[in-house]
Amino acid sequence: MYAPDQGLTSRVTSLENDFTPEQLAKIDEIIQKNRGKPGAMIQVLKNVQEVTGYLPPDLQNRIAKGLNLSFSEVFGVATFYSYFKLQPVGRHQIKVCMGTACYVRGNKNLIETLCRDLDCEVGGTTEDRRFTMEGVRCLGCCGIAPVITINDDVHREVQAKDVPPILNQYQ
Repeated sequence: MYAPDQGLTSRVTSLENDFTPEQLAKIDEIIQKNRGKPGAMIQVLKNVQEVTGYLPPDLQNRIAKGLNLSFSEVFGVATFYSYFKLQPVGRHQIKVCMGTACYVRGNKNLIETLCRDLDCEVGGTTEDRRFTMEGVRCLGCCGIAPVITINDDVHREVQAKDVPPILNQYQ
């Protein structure tokens, strides 16, 4: 198991506040299983993110120490690939189409309503981590615009008045 250095006490405390003991044990297991394997960092980051949902700097540091890498090596990979999330993500992922068809058909009002109702900006996560909202260039659903997806569900021809009942479906 990974044993933190004495100087990392504040980092460990931060991780213990954000993650359960079970999650931390699973993270340590992933690190241990891959220690010494050349090129294992990306797989470790992927597996750890599957456990935690995101990779904050303190967790990247734990991975770096456990794999005997520098923090900058791990941070460089985590920030290079868009797959890796550095901020907490919500239980439900909202993607708002920002394409031309959705714009022409009123996504501006839709976005304003989502931001107001969620008290969250596009690109952010609600305080309760229920939703993360992301703007995407196009969802390829121009014929049913404006469109949002929540997780794998496509919501078509969404107007501002439709937002509250749609959001209530996701707890």
